[in-house]
Amino acid sequence: MNVRFLGSVASATVLAAALSACATTTPQSGASFFVTSKGGGNGADLGGLAGADKHCQALADAAGLSGRTWHAYLSTQASGSTPAVNARDRIGTGPWRNVKGVVIATNVDELHGDNNISKQTALTEKGTVVSSRPDTPNQHDILTGTQKNGMAFTVTDDKTCGNWTKSGEGSAMVGHVNRDGTNAPPDNSSWNSSHGSAGCSDPLLVKTGGAGFIYCFAAK
Repeated sequence: MNVRFLGSVASATVLAAALSACATTTPQSGASFFVTSKGGGNGADLGGLAGADKHCQALADAAGLSGRTWHAYLSTQASGSTPAVNARDRIGTGPWRNVKGVVIATNVDELHGDNNISKQTALTEKGTVVSSRPDTPNQHDILTGTQKNGMAFTVTDDKTCGNWTKSGEGSAMVGHVNRDGTNAPPDNSSWNSSHGSAGCSDPLLVKTGGAGFIYCFAAK
């Protein structure tokens, strides 16, 4: 038998396996959900919803997740003649997959019910796990400004750091990306509505276990 021929076949097999491995370890082109790997740089002042969406889009493009329209999972509260915006209405219809291709929810109702969001599946756009308890630093607080059903708050108390324009006093509702916290259940395990932040600045977000991260979903 031709040894050179056998060597060529073996080389081709190894190359095919390597290409397959690369395809499964690089960001999935079908990825449609991630947690931002960094905050916006000014506490909870994200520049409103438009600025938050821009932040999601920029991180997605930098990670090779371009070609999709990315929106921040954030609600805003009614203000004067401006109506509230519900986070659940901004993110498309699903299904949503993390950057490794794992489905975290198939539709909006499942996302706000029995979803697959956990410390292991709620990855950043880079495919990394968000540092959260018991790891240090604890950065499990994710800004959402929303109720558990994905709807905006109707109360007058500030739940969105001035609709994502404040970086000082105020408060924003956050969720726990690792589904675990020191507050009482069931709020401690809520991914999107666990407790209010101590304030809107970077130091005050850190104080209650956050870093200004947000959830990003491919709306289109």
